Amino acid sequence: MAEEECFLRFVDLMPSMAEQMGARGLAEELCKGFRLLMDAERGVITLDSLKQNAGRLGVGEEEIMGMFEMGDFNGDGAMDQTEFCALMLCLSPDLLPRLRSN
Repeated sequence: MAEEECFLRFVDLMPSMAEQMGARGLAEELCKGFRLLMDAERGVITLDSLKQNAGRLGVGEEEIMGMFEMGDFNGDGAMDQTEFCALMLCLSPDLLPRLRSN
């Protein structure tokens, strides 16, 4: 249940962010989010960097594990910026129609 609640809070914000910022502004915010969560030495989001950085934001370990498993599309044990952005889009199915209208 906690995982669903975490993702629902996130999903609810993405479409309104897209409306307010437009596609370019939202892309910039996603890049900032990626940099916030990434391992600075490796330039990717690792499970450890996600635990460390998302944990500070109050995200629980179960949610972190679920997010990482969903986002590591190629199974290499890390999320690059493309995988992170794809994950964010997957978590917000109502986002794409709003981006197209901007």
